[in-house]
Amino acid sequence: MGTLLKRKDIPPWVRVPEDLKDPEVFLVQTRLLEAMFGPDGSRIPYIEQVSKAMLELKVLESSDLTEVVVYGNYLYKLRTKWMLQSMAERHRLRQERGMLKLEEAMNALELGPSMK
Repeated sequence: MGTLLKRKDIPPWVRVPEDLKDPEVFLVQTRLLEAMFGPDGSRIPYIEQVSKAMLELKVLESSDLTEVVVYGNYLYKLRTKWMLQSMAERHRLRQERGMLKLEEAMNALELGPSMK
C-alpha cells in the first residue's frame, strides 16, 4: 500500500509514519458492522485504545463487504485483526442461529394444528 492514511485524529500510540506503512486488511460482511462496532461506529475509539491499533473502515461499492484496515505496531495489528475476525465470525454465527430459530418458529406456526 503506497499511500498513507489521511485520517487527522491519529491516536498517540500509533507512530507516524512507520505504523501506517503496512496495514493488515481483511473483509467483513457489512451487516455485521453494527454488532461489532456499535451504532455509527461508537465502539471504534474504545477498540482502538484497548488494542493499541488504529482502524479504518471502507465500504466496498456494489458489494455487501466492508474492508477493515488495521494500522499499528506489527504485533498489535496482528492481534487486533485476529480479534476482529473472531468477533465477526461469532456475530455471523449468532445471526445464522437466530435466522434458523426464526425459520423453525415460522414452520411450526404453519404446521401446527389449526384452531378453527
